[in-house]
Amino acid sequence: MQGLSVTQILGATLALSGFASALSPRTEINDSYDFVIVGGGQAGLVLGARLSEESNHTVLVLESGGNGDEYRTRIDTPAYAYFDSLWTTPLNWAFYTVAQPNADDREIFWPRGKVLGGSSAINGLYMTRPGKDEIEAWKGMLGDMDGADNWSWDSFYAALKKSETFTPPSDAIATQGGITWNSSNHGTNGPIHSSYPDYTFDQVGDWSTSLQSIGIDISGNMYGGDNWGAEVSTSCINPSNWTRSYSRTGYLDPLPDRTNYDVLANAHVTRLIFDNSTASTNLTASGVEYTSNNGTTKSTVKVKKEVILAGGSIGSPAVLLYSGVGPKDVLSDAGVDLVSELPGVGQHLQDHFSATVKWSTNVDTAGSIWYDDGADKNNSKYLTYIDDAVAYVNATALYGSKVDEYEKKFLGQIDQYSPNTTYDDGVIAGYKAICNTTASKIFTSPIGQIELLFMNSDANGDVGITAALQHPFSHGRIYINSSNPMDYPVIDPNYFANPADYEILLEGIKMARLLGQTSPMSNNLTNETSPGSSVQTDDEWIQWLREESSTEFHPSSSCAMLPKDQGGVVDANLRVYGLANVRVADASIIPIALSTHLMSSTYGVAEQASKIILEYYNPSTSTVPAFSASNITSATAATSTKKGSDKKNDSIKGIGRAFSHMWISFALVSLHVGVVFNVLL
Repeated sequence: MQGLSVTQILGATLALSGFASALSPRTEINDSYDFVIVGGGQAGLVLGARLSEESNHTVLVLESGGNGDEYRTRIDTPAYAYFDSLWTTPLNWAFYTVAQPNADDREIFWPRGKVLGGSSAINGLYMTRPGKDEIEAWKGMLGDMDGADNWSWDSFYAALKKSETFTPPSDAIATQGGITWNSSNHGTNGPIHSSYPDYTFDQVGDWSTSLQSIGIDISGNMYGGDNWGAEVSTSCINPSNWTRSYSRTGYLDPLPDRTNYDVLANAHVTRLIFDNSTASTNLTASGVEYTSNNGTTKSTVKVKKEVILAGGSIGSPAVLLYSGVGPKDVLSDAGVDLVSELPGVGQHLQDHFSATVKWSTNVDTAGSIWYDDGADKNNSKYLTYIDDAVAYVNATALYGSKVDEYEKKFLGQIDQYSPNTTYDDGVIAGYKAICNTTASKIFTSPIGQIELLFMNSDANGDVGITAALQHPFSHGRIYINSSNPMDYPVIDPNYFANPADYEILLEGIKMARLLGQTSPMSNNLTNETSPGSSVQTDDEWIQWLREESSTEFHPSSSCAMLPKDQGGVVDANLRVYGLANVRVADASIIPIALSTHLMSSTYGVAEQASKIILEYYNPSTSTVPAFSASNITSATAATSTKKGSDKKNDSIKGIGRAFSHMWISFALVSLHVGVVFNVLL
């Protein structure tokens, strides 16, 4: 086997097992479906897989991007997230914000995934989780709303675990990286693998030791609800073949052939079509309009039960707005006819703002190995490495005995920095409610206010320590300024509009510098290269933060789950206010920014949404078995080109049976250790 590629071996294995031709290509989609899911990204593929488990439901997923097959090596290889990034390809929407007046008037780059799997196909693979206190704070904001219990910690925790199959690190990696874990906090049979790279650095092991020296203890229960302290994070890596585990490989590729489920790529949804005979206060979506050729022609698929928006924190509000659902003034200015007035659409946008202190170093880093052609560059284990050392620092660690003083300060300035008076009163009330919850229930809790991350993939071979604000008091919005649904929506995160944000981030970035100056981390750091010794005073730091801070790629809350009179867009059952059969189920519904990377939480939202929807329709029979980790160790997918002029509309079907995947798994684990596991299927 030494001379064969993984692709060749997988193909041979499939052929020998009789499944080389077990594809079910589709030449066209149906005219109508029970459920039409808008967005085949991270959340959308979860929803499609779960809803289609019930054979009496027909399900269609429409994805704006392609299937990503031509980039599968780059998607699958963890280290390529840094060194052969998908950000430079058509798989990235490549959004930019509008100029940010409080951040040096910069237009800030916002990459998002435009491919089956969405951002889970192009991101940095972190699988951290939110904390119990902030999830309970979310539930508390819903009051006595029907369905609020769906968003308690116990319910959400179960959904998080349902999506996951956890694998501990090897003994060698655990020792070198100082990794600790509690297997009981993790899922054991979910579609997404969470594990650790098969390669690490001594500095990762130094991380927790140095943090302890400055008063940040190792986390004892990071994945069980107490998400504060230092840890080495799990990553979405399948340890059977060391490839990225993302929503396509977890929730689509391994599915048995389902005649009730279709996924259409290169299908950009332009608007929802509503039944004009329905009362305007409870509109029913009768169809979904989409284009496969940049708007030149449009097609419509009919909806029999529901539309579920899963386009993410940018895409979901944009679809509503282009459909005429949203703030009246925004739609009027954009030239879109008002269908249903809902002032909160696109509002309450929150994001983690971050900056990085960098040092030169006298030891190898992931970046120096790659860019300087180091000895391990062609080591297959090296290609599994991604940064994973993190810490969540709470307000007590940042402010000590002054926590209560800062809580009062931040509470006292909420009114002063609330959205301007041209916004709807309900949106302003929602802003105040979110910020009051943030200041009084989250800021004073043990939940992290700052995330610290160890970064050693820099092109210069530098080492970085990033500080990222986790609960911003500055809220922005997504809106449109055109009636053409092919035009990008406008992104205004409103960074640093409330000075509480740069005051908190200031403490975080100073802690990042202190950590780099603390042994054993400091033993291998030779010179601070950014910002450098010229930045010392608070004013100098704040100016540098205005010039250098950027997104941590975690936008949320633009279709917030809140009461309608607080600018809410969906209720606790994910139904859009004023619409009878439209839900939103992605990170945009989370009403408060969470102290975590959002990937695991988005899987949790989608799993919980699927449960809510399936329980609502309460099917009496099911002939399609649920899938689990036992048949997702490895997977293949088939695509077919739609006949006619539009040959980019691939109807993508999950294929293979559980035992065919076990054949593939057996072949993979039998390979010689020198083979690089890049599955090109």
